Amino acid sequence: MENKLLEQFESTIVSQWPSKEIIENYSPLNTKELFELAYHTSNTISSRCISLQLSQDNNKGGSKAILYHSKQKRFTVIESLDEHLKITMYSSEASTNDKLTIEIQPSLQQRKNTFIMKDAKFKEQLLKTILVERKLDEAAHLSMIEAIARKVYFAIGDARESAAVVPIFMQAEGASLVQLALNKWMTFAQRLPPEQPYPQTHVGGLLKNLLEIKKWVLGLINSNLNK
Repeated sequence: MENKLLEQFESTIVSQWPSKEIIENYSPLNTKELFELAYHTSNTISSRCISLQLSQDNNKGGSKAILYHSKQKRFTVIESLDEHLKITMYSSEASTNDKLTIEIQPSLQQRKNTFIMKDAKFKEQLLKTILVERKLDEAAHLSMIEAIARKVYFAIGDARESAAVVPIFMQAEGASLVQLALNKWMTFAQRLPPEQPYPQTHVGGLLKNLLEIKKWVLGLINSNLNK
């Protein structure tokens, strides 16, 4: 199954739906740091990332994520440009886009200020935990668009392995259960024909578990950012 939601966004929604955008300067963060904080701040439990590209240079633009917020039918585009970061929200209901300036922008600015004050070790751990968040989103999305089992397996595996080297993750209450759950789904995906689409009969169970894990991960990141 092709990524029809992304195709619809690019062909119709960008030009026809009401939108609102905000700009945030990087300084004193680098482009990667602010992009990751913006991804997390724009994300919700019920969101899914339908497109992601990452810059290979932490100090240059080029990263872009498109989040689809299923409950409210809205799209959020996060782009790291060379001079600043831009977030654009699209919704069929123009008033829904007010969430960008009322909630997301002040929250991002607050988290940016908190992040600045932390030491390098904490920053590295936090960014790696947001990587786990992104990998959970990737695994969920791939299963929903019937990507081949091998891709779903590697997305889950990346989430599990990334988490395993982050102390604030592994020392948190519930981390062992999260790792066991991820390992279970890795094992299941590994047993599937690697080039066959991930079976839709098992998507519901995977998504339910991934959303539970994502809720836990989002809470972990927020609690550390609020310290």
